[in-house]
Amino acid sequence: MARVGENGVNNAIDTRTKEQKAIDEWLPITSNRNAKWWYSTMHNVTAMVGAGVLSLPYAMSQMGWGAGVTAMLLSWIITFYTIWQMVEMHEMIPGKRFDRYHELGQCAFGEKLGLWIVVPQQMIVEVSTCIIYMVTGGKSLQKFQEIILPNMKPLKLTYFIAFFSVIEFGLSLLPNFNSLSSVSFVAAVLSIAYSFIAWAASIKEHAIGTQVVSYGPRSTKSSDNVFMFLSALGNVAFSYAGHNVVLEIQATIPSTPENPSKKAMWKGVLIAYIIVAICYLPVAFVGYWVFGNGVDDNILLTLHRPVWLIAAANIFVVFHVIGSYQVYAMPVFDMFETFAVRSMKFKPSFLLRFVVRMAFVAFTLFVAITIPFFGGLMGFFGGFALAPTSYYLPCIIWLILKKPKRFGLSWTINWVCIIVGVLLTLLSPIGGMWSIIKSVKTYKFYQ
Repeated sequence: MARVGENGVNNAIDTRTKEQKAIDEWLPITSNRNAKWWYSTMHNVTAMVGAGVLSLPYAMSQMGWGAGVTAMLLSWIITFYTIWQMVEMHEMIPGKRFDRYHELGQCAFGEKLGLWIVVPQQMIVEVSTCIIYMVTGGKSLQKFQEIILPNMKPLKLTYFIAFFSVIEFGLSLLPNFNSLSSVSFVAAVLSIAYSFIAWAASIKEHAIGTQVVSYGPRSTKSSDNVFMFLSALGNVAFSYAGHNVVLEIQATIPSTPENPSKKAMWKGVLIAYIIVAICYLPVAFVGYWVFGNGVDDNILLTLHRPVWLIAAANIFVVFHVIGSYQVYAMPVFDMFETFAVRSMKFKPSFLLRFVVRMAFVAFTLFVAITIPFFGGLMGFFGGFALAPTSYYLPCIIWLILKKPKRFGLSWTINWVCIIVGVLLTLLSPIGGMWSIIKSVKTYKFYQ
């Protein structure tokens, strides 16, 4: 029987040098491979059920019932299929683990081209997601303050985002994914809780029946409705961003030839995706049904009763995005720290980790307080970067590495996913950029 080393690598086929082993044991993705299958559930729920779910009723209002329901269900099915592909490809070559998304890309496209195809997109996804979570945390804190202290003089959103960042500065010093397990557990539980509150409180509002609901076009201008539709597609795409961290999460699970990591990982991912459906679909459909075109780009900003429950939901969001930020930031830390120690030949140290991570959190803070446009940011980045990495890049890699029979079932399914994903990439950023430009016209910076 093959023996597994302390770092989760099969010792019989481990060809790493002593220096490479030392670096792997320091880097955040590969330093600890003792995760259980439920860790992947927690990390994946934390990664996916986040800011995106709160925008889904608004996205529905921009698309309407027919297109909205179709987009929601089709996105769930496609991304469920592509995340399965990624889990399967993690150890498709015996003795080799693709611990990072770009490593899988390098296997498919070549050492240099693989980096250029995957790394820019993955970086855009993870950095933009962290920025959006900064905005989400700040806005939810602001809403909480408005609810519990209605007579207090309103504070600038900038202050709330800055306060949120203080927590992220501290948590960013946690060394690796497994050290985030407690944070992810709390975040995952609270994400389910506020998703339930979002649709349950919406039904409560409907029972009161104090408002007229409209499901027609949001604007009298056809061009505006087209741009909003495209932005909504990006919002839906943003909701399925977990692919950008799935290989990095799987890298933390031990593996042997008899018990490969994909078994535990797939169990965790399957449960996570069921939870995603339970959270996403009721929030999207019930929220739109109750409020129609009157829903905000964050449904919790639309809800007002019961006061204590809405206040609790906003705090739940804050604690959840605290964890989500770290899940998406960890692969970024890994990329920069890998570059620093392997290419720049810096010595692995706490000082290096401190400088890299503080600089990253400071950068996301600056961008968040400069352009805090929740809906527009999701629409733009959802199509521009998340659609490729979640909808069709796994399919392209699958076709290259697995080589399914031409015009067979697998070949056809992958090409359908690729076509849908490419259209999403080309169209939705247009709507997201339109939304951002429209918001900038009336926004006072740093207010």
